[in-house]
Amino acid sequence: MLSLQAHAINSHLRRTMKPLPLPEMEPAAVREIFENAPSLFVPKDVRAIAVDELTAKGRVAGEWHLAPGVEVDDPDRRAILYFHGGGYVFGSPHTHRSLTFALTRRSDLPVFSLDYRLAPEDQCPAAIDDAAAAFDWMVAEGRRPQDIAIGGDSAGGGLALALLQRLRDEGRDPPAGAFLYSPWTDLTASGEAIEENGDSDVMFMPDTIRNGGPRYAGGLALDDPRASPLFGSMKGLPPLLVFASEAEVLRDDSVRLVEKARGEGVSVDFVLKPGLAHIWPVFTPVMPEANAALRRTVAFVSETTASG
Repeated sequence: MLSLQAHAINSHLRRTMKPLPLPEMEPAAVREIFENAPSLFVPKDVRAIAVDELTAKGRVAGEWHLAPGVEVDDPDRRAILYFHGGGYVFGSPHTHRSLTFALTRRSDLPVFSLDYRLAPEDQCPAAIDDAAAAFDWMVAEGRRPQDIAIGGDSAGGGLALALLQRLRDEGRDPPAGAFLYSPWTDLTASGEAIEENGDSDVMFMPDTIRNGGPRYAGGLALDDPRASPLFGSMKGLPPLLVFASEAEVLRDDSVRLVEKARGEGVSVDFVLKPGLAHIWPVFTPVMPEANAALRRTVAFVSETTASG
């Protein structure tokens, strides 16, 4: 049974988010809406330290988010690298502070929230290039790959998966593991839930997903694994923790990912919940279901990074 808070959030999203014709809106207008949204439930005691560095692998921009007592150069050296969602068109470290601030407070680890380049101005694989540059930068700063856990929501979840596949294809050591919140893994919109959950999804209409992919894919085919990592190989990837809602139109982006990854020998923990919104773990700390997801995420990060 859903909590009262989950019901309230679902109702709010159905009224305010679902009617937005996101793929038809100008990117600047979409970004303004979300950047100027009230920053609810953001802890006041977490520090945000801006980063904008030009490295040998590319520009790294974003924010370190640090809970009280947590420092970037803690001797522990473990950290989280996070990729925000937003259809690859909007979103930023600022829009996702409620989640990343909660992650640093609950894990006692520094969280780097990447401000990757957005479409349609910068199309695939620009975001993957930025994600790889950030990972390399964190390693160059003194962390081992196995000291780093990566995560992301929606498009950011797809980006995290695409980064894992690139590192694997380049023969590189992967991060300790990846946690993915309702990852957007299939820009072709071929999952059955796109139609099945058109009414039950409280955030998106089916056409929002169908029409959103080309903005990011650009000149690539929609089923190119760089844009749609569901169609890439999962062999050799590190452990995954995947969350999704049975009610969302992107349900099958997670279900098929989990089935394929497990079939190719990847350790996957899958949390599929009924009735919740897309990327429901981001609604921490107001929603009990989201708080439980954060606890599970922090346990996963602790277990995977400790094994390194």
